[in-house]
Amino acid sequence: MMLENKVHFKKFLLTSILPILVFLIMGNIFFFYQYHSYRQNYNNKIASLVHLIEKEYPSIDRNELISILNSEDKVSEDIFSKYGIDIQNESIIVQNDQLFNGFLMVYNILLIGLALSIILLYLRHEKVQNKEIKKIVKCIEEINKKNYSINIDENSEDELSILKNEIYKITILLKEDAENSKKDKLKLKDSLSDISHQLKTPLTSINIMLDNILDNPDMDNHTKEKFIQNIKREITNISSLVGEILKLSKFDANVINFEEQQVFLNDLVKSAISNVEMMAELKNINIEVNHQDNIKLVCDAKWQIEAITNILKNCIEHSKENSTITISIDSNKIYKQIIIRDNGEGIDEKDLPHIFERFFKGKNSSKDSVGIGLALAKTIIEKNNGSITVDSQKGTSTVFTIKYY
Repeated sequence: MMLENKVHFKKFLLTSILPILVFLIMGNIFFFYQYHSYRQNYNNKIASLVHLIEKEYPSIDRNELISILNSEDKVSEDIFSKYGIDIQNESIIVQNDQLFNGFLMVYNILLIGLALSIILLYLRHEKVQNKEIKKIVKCIEEINKKNYSINIDENSEDELSILKNEIYKITILLKEDAENSKKDKLKLKDSLSDISHQLKTPLTSINIMLDNILDNPDMDNHTKEKFIQNIKREITNISSLVGEILKLSKFDANVINFEEQQVFLNDLVKSAISNVEMMAELKNINIEVNHQDNIKLVCDAKWQIEAITNILKNCIEHSKENSTITISIDSNKIYKQIIIRDNGEGIDEKDLPHIFERFFKGKNSSKDSVGIGLALAKTIIEKNNGSITVDSQKGTSTVFTIKYY
C-alpha cells in the first residue's frame, strides 16, 4: 500500500538534484568552452585563407570577401574531394576533430560521475532504510515476546517513521490490554476469594447444624425446628448472594440489554417501596415521599426499581425503629434527582468511601449482609447515565443522592 507521506523519498530526490545541478553547470561551461574552441580554430583558419588571398590578389575588394564568408550559398561538396577530404565523415580542420574527441571523453566522464553519484546516494538511502526496517523487525520481535516497554516513538514524517509510530500506538494498546488483563485476573481472583468467603461461612453453619441433627436422633422438636429455621435462613442468604453475583456478572460481561421506556420517577419509587414494605413494617419505619408531578425518565424500569430497592433496604437495615425515611423527587434543566434520607446510625467515616465496593461490609453491617446490594445499585444507575453519591452523619442520618442526566 502506498503511504501518503513521501518525505523520505523527497529527501532522496532533493539530494540527487545536487549532482545533477553540478553536472548541468559543468556541462554548460564545457559546451561553451567547446564552442569557443571550435570558433577560434575556424576563425584562425579563415583568417589565414583571407590573408593568403589578399597577398595573391591585392586588388580584391575586402567587402567582397566578407560578403562571401557571410553568404548562405552552398558550395558543391565535390570541391574538396580532389584534396582527398570527405566532408560527410571528416572535418576540414583536423584540430577540431582532436578537440571533439577530447571533449567527448570529458563529457562521458561527467556522465559517469553523475550516474555514480546517484547510485551512491541511492545505495546510502537503501542502507538507511534497511537499518530502520531491521529496527522495526526487532521491535516487532520484542512485542511478540510481550515486551511492551520498548520506545519506538518517532517525530519525523517519512514512511518508516509513520509505520513506527503506528507500531508504537499498537504497542501502547497491547500494553494497556496486558495490564488490564492482569488487573482483571487479580480482580477475578479477589472476587472468587470474596465469593468463596461469603459462601464458606453459611455453608459451614449449615453443615454443623445438619451434623447436630444427624448425630442426635433424640433431639427435642423445639431445638430441631430452630436448627431447620437457621438452615433455611442460611440457604436464603446463599440464594440471595448467588442471585446478586449473577446479576453483577451479567453487567460485567455487557450481556444485559436495557428495555428502555418512558416512566414516571414517582412510579419507580412507589414500586421500590412496595418491595420493602414488609421489611419496613417489622421495624415500624414510615417512608414518606415528596415529589414533583410528571417527572419522566427514559430507562429500564425493572432494573432501576431494583437499584432503588437495594438502597431502601440498606436504609431500613441501618435505621432506628419507629423512625422515618424521606424520599424527595425533583428535577431541573440538567438532571432528575432522587434523594433518600434515613434517620439511623450513620456510616463510619472510614467506611464511607468504600460502601459501593463489592463485598464490602462496614462496622455497622448486619451479619446477614453480603455487601453487594449497593455495588449492584451503583452499577445499574451508572448504566442508565446516572450517578449516586452518599453523605452521612455518624449517629444521625445517611443521605443517598441519585441523579439521572
